[in-house]
Amino acid sequence: MNIKGQVYDISEPKVMGILNVTPDSFYDGGRHFDTSDALKQVEMMVDAGADMVDVGGYSSRPGAENVSAQEESNRAIPIISAISKEHPALPISVDTFRSEVAIEALESGASLVNDISGGNLDPKMYELISSRNVPYILMHMRGTPQTMAKETDYQKVVLEVVEDLQDKVNKLRDLGVNDIIVDPGFGFAKTVEQNYEILKNLEYFKVLNLPLLVGLSRKSMVYKTLDITPEQALNGSTVLNTIALMKGANILRVHDVKEAKEAVKLFSEVA
Repeated sequence: MNIKGQVYDISEPKVMGILNVTPDSFYDGGRHFDTSDALKQVEMMVDAGADMVDVGGYSSRPGAENVSAQEESNRAIPIISAISKEHPALPISVDTFRSEVAIEALESGASLVNDISGGNLDPKMYELISSRNVPYILMHMRGTPQTMAKETDYQKVVLEVVEDLQDKVNKLRDLGVNDIIVDPGFGFAKTVEQNYEILKNLEYFKVLNLPLLVGLSRKSMVYKTLDITPEQALNGSTVLNTIALMKGANILRVHDVKEAKEAVKLFSEVA
């Protein structure tokens, strides 16, 4: 990938640390709302070996409250700017589906855009990515965070997700976008059973011939299956992250960087 004019090698799996700057995210909502708290969390992630961080100001948990673009920017942009100044070499991804928020983030130090809607919720997003020539994380989702729990009617979930991603990759290629990362969207418009079907067949996404990002950290497919809480789901998350690595994941998006880096290191010994 090309990140800010530098070649970024993802031939070895990378770990992306999650920084939710929202009051209501399903696991860490409200913990890093303040800039100083956010910087402390980023420092901990960097010390643990984070390869990049993903900053989001809009909670995408099922049924989350919809907030305005201005509120999302007010939450995320000052923190992105502060991280960029404190850690200028650290790749920062902005987790947003709004092109206007993405523009502000890129101008404040972000170098990747992570769009949970895959362009569905803002028709201007693809044009922005093309004009700014930045890596784009293309995730699969149906509906919105408010409606996605009802959008789980698939005949063949793996095939339909891959086909949807391929169609969007083609559109991005037509616009000259080179650096695309695909994300199956675990937990987004999928049931627990469908999530496991995708994980079981993750190798199939190799047909896209693109880097694969996987976000399984502390999600409901872990804690509902084990009948525990998100706070108790670290071990289960690590197990699923390891399975994802074995099936071809290039980037793990996680809350717990240290444990994910350990999984990557041990995986590399047998890969």
